[in-house]
Amino acid sequence: MDDEFGDYAPSLLTASRKPFAITPHDTNPLPVVPKGIYVGTGGTITLRGVDAAADVTYRNLADGSYVAVRVSHVRASGTTATDLIAEA
Repeated sequence: MDDEFGDYAPSLLTASRKPFAITPHDTNPLPVVPKGIYVGTGGTITLRGVDAAADVTYRNLADGSYVAVRVSHVRASGTTATDLIAEA
């Protein structure tokens, strides 16, 4: 398949090349640090930023929203949003 953008270096501003579904877990880290998180069904997301010392909770996220945050963990406890996709 021809990929006219295949020679572009990945960056935070380029399109996701390896999106994956997120299964929130209280202790397991994500397999890859994503550029951000797509929220299919809204709610709250409790997460740990890559360089953060503590978790934070994003509240009242709408269906189809995008959270531009690089995270190591998405916690099961405190997360009510579903259909989460990591943009990696």
